[in-house]
Amino acid sequence: MPTLSPLHIATAAYAFAQASSWSTYTERLSQWLDAACDQGAQLLVLPEYASMEMASLGGSAVSTDLHASLHCVADWADQRRAWFAEQAEHRGCWIASGSGPVRHNVGFVNQAELHAPDGQCLIQQKRIMTRFERETWGVQAGQGLQVMQTPYGAMGLLLCYDSEFPLLARRLVELGAQWLLVPSCTDTLAGAHRVRIACQARALENQCVVVRACTVGTADWCAAVDENHGSAGIHAPPDTGWPDDGVVAEGELDQTGWVTASVCPEAIEAVREKGAVLNYAHWEEQEYTQRLSASDTIKKSPH
Repeated sequence: MPTLSPLHIATAAYAFAQASSWSTYTERLSQWLDAACDQGAQLLVLPEYASMEMASLGGSAVSTDLHASLHCVADWADQRRAWFAEQAEHRGCWIASGSGPVRHNVGFVNQAELHAPDGQCLIQQKRIMTRFERETWGVQAGQGLQVMQTPYGAMGLLLCYDSEFPLLARRLVELGAQWLLVPSCTDTLAGAHRVRIACQARALENQCVVVRACTVGTADWCAAVDENHGSAGIHAPPDTGWPDDGVVAEGELDQTGWVTASVCPEAIEAVREKGAVLNYAHWEEQEYTQRLSASDTIKKSPH
């Protein structure tokens, strides 16, 4: 590995707020990023559909309309992406900026980005849609899986519901991922627990670190994300060198703020090689046949 320095992680339990202008919106985001960076964070993770608060830029008639809000937020997507790229470069950190709708073909996909300090950007679209996304909202399934090489090991993104499907996580691990970042947005406690359990399971199966961000609180001014429940957390395999329950750090349910922890990348390789169990190495004994899609790629971040 390029470095054995600890990675300082901050993952968000994020509450939505209305914004009257682009500058108001980015000022609040800057305050969030400042709070994490002031704690020494080198990797910042924001939740799924974090960009939906930009629907407030269109006024109440837009933000309270499910489909109008998609169009409004998608209109701002390029500007938001460019702003986060600048923030990652300026702050010298990796920022998983959360996700939101972007236009794709004749509809929308739910897309997340991981921005590197050198300007590289990993773009990951959600692969499997929830019932709300596919039946009510009309958000389409995306394609491909990618990982980004960093000085701390390779990172991949699984958007919320995607984390509940083991083979998606395994594909990222086959591409080299040691860190799985899971931005989530759930409107029920059951949903929040499903994502939490899935993240714990993916960490166990793949002997990797899973970083989970979430949305919390109410936003009755936005029909798409009006109710939110969850907690942010950092999960690892419950094995040698890690907490017995696999929970490196976790916030209180429905409490806004950053959850932080420092993790040594070498501990991931150590548990894969010398753990009490070797789930990562023994995966193939399930008779799973590896197939890599042509759309699965590795994006390198020079350092």
